[in-house]
Amino acid sequence: MIEGVIFTPLYIVDTEGGDVLHAMKSSDPGFSGFGEAYFSTVESNAIKGWKLHREMVLNLVVPKGAVRFVIFDDRVNSKTEGKFGEFVLSRRNYGRLTVPPKLWLGFQGVDAQDSLLLNIANIPHDPNEVACKALDEIDYNW
Repeated sequence: MIEGVIFTPLYIVDTEGGDVLHAMKSSDPGFSGFGEAYFSTVESNAIKGWKLHREMVLNLVVPKGAVRFVIFDDRVNSKTEGKFGEFVLSRRNYGRLTVPPKLWLGFQGVDAQDSLLLNIANIPHDPNEVACKALDEIDYNW
């Protein structure tokens, strides 16, 4: 596990007519305030990344489909410096992935259909706090 990253199993409540999928409570591990929540669609086999947030804490949930998240730690003096962490979130592995600032993140749709990703962020999106790299700038075999 990459230093500072938290995986929190979440509950799915089976109800007649449709399920209730928990995402986050203010008392949960990883909650560090609320800035905004947004959904992204991830097409099958599409790869998005690499992004590094300087301030934003990401809380990622996949209520539909399946998404593989890859985290790369290039933080100097981190216990996991130079390491990768990989997580697949889906209904079968339903949980929340909390990613602290200063880690590189890429992700790929690994379901046959489009997937839906929810991010519950601690601050509103600010393009000035994000750094981006092309996929080939970090050596990872997608």
